Amino acid sequence: MTRHLGCPRLSLDPQAMRAVKDEEVSVEFALVPGLVMSAVGPNHYASGDALITGSTGDRWTVTRDRFDAKYRPSGGQSAGEAGPYRNMPVVIWAKQIHEPFTIERCAGGDRLSGEAGDWAVEYAENDCGLVARERFAAVYRSA
Repeated sequence: MTRHLGCPRLSLDPQAMRAVKDEEVSVEFALVPGLVMSAVGPNHYASGDALITGSTGDRWTVTRDRFDAKYRPSGGQSAGEAGPYRNMPVVIWAKQIHEPFTIERCAGGDRLSGEAGDWAVEYAENDCGLVARERFAAVYRSA
């Protein structure tokens, strides 16, 4: 049976931990709305949103306002131009889930599917995600 988590408030969960991501990613910006199928599920995006390829080859999207607040150019390009970016070291909440589960990127948003051992993450209130176990080990550290 798959457990549905919605978009959980992990910051209120005593079993959640604080973590920080450290990763350089490759970014393009969407010219038209669309959909990226990430390794864990659909990521709908609007024109102008960031289309990201991570260091582990995973692909996902980030809304432009969230992207501008969380990433900085790292290849000499101007902000808003395609190229390499590095995330800002922001503390998030994470919890490893030990059964198959689904999570919403935001309340009522895209639903992502995880396997036992994957991580539910809360970037901010009503801003959630799912990180596969191997990817979490590769790019996150305890804060």
